[in-house]
Amino acid sequence: MGVERPRPSRRAVLTGAAAAAAALPAPLATRVLAAAPAAEAITPQLVEAAKKEGKVSFYTAMDIPVAERLAKTFEARFSGVGVRVERSGSERIYQRIEQERSSSIFAVDVVNSADAAHFIVWKRNAWLAPYVPEEAARQFPAEYRDPDGMHITTRIWLSSLGYNTNLVKAEEAPKSYADLLDPKWTGRIIKAHPAYAGSIMTATFQIARELGWGYFEALAKQKILQVQSSTDPPKKLALGERAVMADGNDYNLIQLKEQGAPVEVVYASEGTPLISAPTGIMKQAPNPNAARLFYSWLHGLEAQQLLIDFACQHSVHAQTKEKPGRRKLSEIKLMQEDPAGVEKAADEIKARYAQIFKV
Repeated sequence: MGVERPRPSRRAVLTGAAAAAAALPAPLATRVLAAAPAAEAITPQLVEAAKKEGKVSFYTAMDIPVAERLAKTFEARFSGVGVRVERSGSERIYQRIEQERSSSIFAVDVVNSADAAHFIVWKRNAWLAPYVPEEAARQFPAEYRDPDGMHITTRIWLSSLGYNTNLVKAEEAPKSYADLLDPKWTGRIIKAHPAYAGSIMTATFQIARELGWGYFEALAKQKILQVQSSTDPPKKLALGERAVMADGNDYNLIQLKEQGAPVEVVYASEGTPLISAPTGIMKQAPNPNAARLFYSWLHGLEAQQLLIDFACQHSVHAQTKEKPGRRKLSEIKLMQEDPAGVEKAADEIKARYAQIFKV
């Protein structure tokens, strides 16, 4: 990934206002190389071919309960095709694929990353195989499908703030990024790391662009508890290990709250970073037919509704339904995604973040 990029705007930390988007996120823009292949349905022939292969290898940044629920549901639907879930942070997945490819190892069939910028690189490297599932072609808006058929936006969520309701009263809870700089939160904040979690890489880019790196320099003075995955802050917040989280993800907080945990989601007044996670089939996949079958099912109604109901995330599949009582994206002030900007700035973000937070 490149290092050079335009310097992010440096707005005042306490008054900076994030760019808002009331609708769905800006899609992942990639250069059109050729027309996408014709859409293909799940046919008996594809199912039989997938069963002969017997398995599909799925590299994903989804947290384990979500990935395993999807895998088990797929296996029940298509008996005879197992799903091998390889779960890690998006940045680790990216590094693993780089290492495997450099050694001519082709172990992954389908990959899902929470850093949409990875797909810019993989497409540029010609590591993705074009494939367009029929249902996705009909039900997903074109802007959420790569024009060459290389990837699809599988799921969407937000990197929110949050707090433990046993440790923080609602009226005293932070309502903005600026609020986290109050001395009363010193030693009480937890956050994840952009060098491990792709969603935190994306969130860090958006926050630095809108509030300036000076915000992170001020936040680092708050004696932050640094963890790796975006799934860690919500879980540790629920356990009371810290009172407030500066980033992570909103879907784990929603899951935990619905299970009775003492947590609450906060969507910052400056705007909340929006994360989209595409999925693609890798070229030279060891199980190409099982890969196509799983990829098609993953972007069908059953799997997409499961991502809403069980994972508490968002889908752009036209036939899915939001669960009553949950906030809609249109009701939240959002920061805009820019995968191309993240791809250019990733190395600088990692280096600058490590320098500021000493991690």
